[in-house]
Amino acid sequence: MIRAAIFALLALAVPGAAGAQSVADQLNDYPTAARADYVFACMAANGQSRDMLRRCACSIAEIAEILPYEAYSEAETVLSMRRVGGERMAVFNSSVVAENLVADLRRAPAEAESVCF
Repeated sequence: MIRAAIFALLALAVPGAAGAQSVADQLNDYPTAARADYVFACMAANGQSRDMLRRCACSIAEIAEILPYEAYSEAETVLSMRRVGGERMAVFNSSVVAENLVADLRRAPAEAESVCF
């Protein structure tokens, strides 16, 4: 009887733990390397000081709250493909979906700048 109760409690605890983990993953879906790349680029553009490190880290944290990493990554890809040029890349210049991705990517840092800088 006790053994059955323990197994029932464990069965209830495991889905809760998995659910909590997925919430944490959703709140921190930007890989560390992507955050570091952003901070390095931000510091290169704005100065190599401790204060700028804090501001740039704040900025990527704000962006992560506004824009899921998948959308951030897709928009970065669109911008990268626009620099390539050529007929095959025209879809990245004229697509409504691509425009919306890029608009969201440009809006997020602007909002983050008002909070962190």
